[in-house]
Amino acid sequence: MNITANRAPSPQPHTGAPRKPLYKSLFIQILAAVVAGVLIGHFWPGIGAALRPLGDGFIQLIKMIIAPLIFLVIVTGIAAVSDVKAVGRVGVKALAYFTGATLFALVFGLVVGNLFQPGAGLNIDPASLSQDALNAKTATAPPKDAGAFLLGIIPTSVVGAFASNNLLQVLCFAVFFGAAIVVVGRERCLPVLTLMETVLELFFKIMGWVMRVAPVGAFGAMAFIIGQYGLGSLGTYALLIAACYGAALVFIGLLFVVAWVYPRVPLWQFVKYTREEFVLALGTASTESVLPRIMTKLTNAGCSRATTGLVIPTGYSFNLDGAALYLSISLLFLAQAFGYNLDLGQQLAALGVLMLTSKGMAGVPGSAFLALSATAGALGIFPVAGVALLLGADRLMDSMRVVVNLLGNCVATFVVAKWEGQFDHAAMLRAFAGDTTTAEGTEPGSTPVPDGQVTAAGIEPSPSAETSPVAASPAAAR
Repeated sequence: MNITANRAPSPQPHTGAPRKPLYKSLFIQILAAVVAGVLIGHFWPGIGAALRPLGDGFIQLIKMIIAPLIFLVIVTGIAAVSDVKAVGRVGVKALAYFTGATLFALVFGLVVGNLFQPGAGLNIDPASLSQDALNAKTATAPPKDAGAFLLGIIPTSVVGAFASNNLLQVLCFAVFFGAAIVVVGRERCLPVLTLMETVLELFFKIMGWVMRVAPVGAFGAMAFIIGQYGLGSLGTYALLIAACYGAALVFIGLLFVVAWVYPRVPLWQFVKYTREEFVLALGTASTESVLPRIMTKLTNAGCSRATTGLVIPTGYSFNLDGAALYLSISLLFLAQAFGYNLDLGQQLAALGVLMLTSKGMAGVPGSAFLALSATAGALGIFPVAGVALLLGADRLMDSMRVVVNLLGNCVATFVVAKWEGQFDHAAMLRAFAGDTTTAEGTEPGSTPVPDGQVTAAGIEPSPSAETSPVAASPAAAR
């Protein structure tokens, strides 16, 4: 389905309005908060470690609205598409892309691990490592087999899915609910859709309020990480860190190529357009903290709301490219640290196990340790207790994983939207240029989602309406 056929020419953005003072920019506020957090954590580690509740509190505020917001975005997006088969195609194409991207990331990580040999020469004695420390990281979430994971996507209770903030279960119910609206008929369900669009606008307003305290959350999270683990930890795992971050830079370069070759997205402009979200994700070491805003900005940038609503939440569990890089490099690091040289067959077997254990890791405490422990236990390459060797390095990898995971899911959304014919390239260029037509109240030269304010942008009209797919409010979409 091509959504670009009935586009009315958009007015040119205004050029005479004054820019906001620099100190009012959310990007500058978060960046300053991250720097302040690093300084506090380094020079006063005790104070830094005690600031953890600030970061955790902000993450909880975001989690408070994620489940209902995703439900509303997906349901109204599917209703706007009015084609159940199109929704199914989007899901299949997204999963196909996720599988290919994850497989490539794992293979690429193994190549990097073999080339750089980050664990060679360490000669670690497994008996010297604490199994208790590893148990503390992984005891809360035992690894699932493939069947248990797939069954876990189906909610046993709709209320329970929302209460536990299980995004895959919420997404599953939302798809059924949206498909039911399409089958029953948009006109008959118009009162329900009108109510949902109004509630969606309310949630975006709440999100705008929450984002006002984002610098406080970033400050607390960064102060805790540096205060708890210290900058000195960098030296202990220098080669492993260098291998992971080097691999991440190359992988990001490949994402730039993919984004430009197929959907023709200038990814550097997209990163500039979403710089606030990326800095916030880095500061809080969590992609969940920016999930609602990144979905809004992708919709403003020309991806249909249905595609964005399906791809992004699913990608948070199925398309963890940064985590896949880290897992494959860390697996070889551990094997080399204990003096094992894995042959091609063992590495291929490890690749298959990691493909299964890496899925659904998002939001699971100690997920990387669970995946590596399950792989070590399945293959018998090295003692499971040896995974505890990574306890000191895991938090230092958060920045790499967060950036690659988030950017990989954004590229996946552009690719799938283009693949399905639900991508408006002209709307993307207008959003990158800061066109005020994508959201009310946006100043020239700023992003379509202004600092401290998040609108219900991205609400699409019915296919017959000759208006932009990105409306400023539900009222404008009707």
